Amino acid sequence: MTALQAIETMQRARGEALVRLGPERLMRLRTEGSAKAILPGGHMGREVVFLNTAGGLTSGDYLCFGLEIAGRAVATTQTAERAYRANYGPARMDVRLSVGPGGWLDWLPQETILFDRAALDRRTVIELAPGAGCLALEAVVLGRAAMGETVRDIRFRDRREIRRQGVPLWLDPLAIDASALSGAATLNAARALASIVITEEVALTPLRAVLDEPGVAAGSSAFAGRTVVRLLAADGLPLRRQIARVLHILRRGQPLPRVWQHQGPP
Repeated sequence: MTALQAIETMQRARGEALVRLGPERLMRLRTEGSAKAILPGGHMGREVVFLNTAGGLTSGDYLCFGLEIAGRAVATTQTAERAYRANYGPARMDVRLSVGPGGWLDWLPQETILFDRAALDRRTVIELAPGAGCLALEAVVLGRAAMGETVRDIRFRDRREIRRQGVPLWLDPLAIDASALSGAATLNAARALASIVITEEVALTPLRAVLDEPGVAAGSSAFAGRTVVRLLAADGLPLRRQIARVLHILRRGQPLPRVWQHQGPP
């Protein structure tokens, strides 16, 4: 008698979206798998929206967003990226952004939501040519408080790099696991966090004046040609409101990308 063991094969989500913007128009757009990119302003637009049609990431999934620009542009994501429970191994995500000489990029993705037992490894690299600069946001929310979700176990490895001509300007590694969910030296029970960095020194007095959103702990500093803002909150909604107000200052009153539900500071 022969026993046959069923082998479950799970289909993995894989996607890559690459965009190249010239000084005046779209030069290249290539998408594969679940990764897509759209330009709300058409081929002459300077706003790029990335999205993952798989609806989220779990074990074995891979997602890559790539953007090369000449001149100025804004890039974001259509909605929050979601990392779900991983039964074996992490999902992986790469973000590769390149800014040509004298150019500027605002990289403003919406939140990454990490659900209980999620595992995600992500790396974001922004390459700047001579005279180029950027504003980069990263926000993370642990579960959905409004749905009564509790995150007890998680594995998140995130690494952000900003380089000019290969020389590091900013290196920001982050690791979150179950041991980091509480404690004064870690998240201290916060469920949402964000980091914002801009490659120029901004006047801190007007910036700090807007760091007063109830329920959000915030700090800012300016040094060595860059300005950094760190945010911690008990929930994603006050965090998003605080982010909007910070970006209003750093972007000199420019509106947020169209796909953001919140279109300006309250």
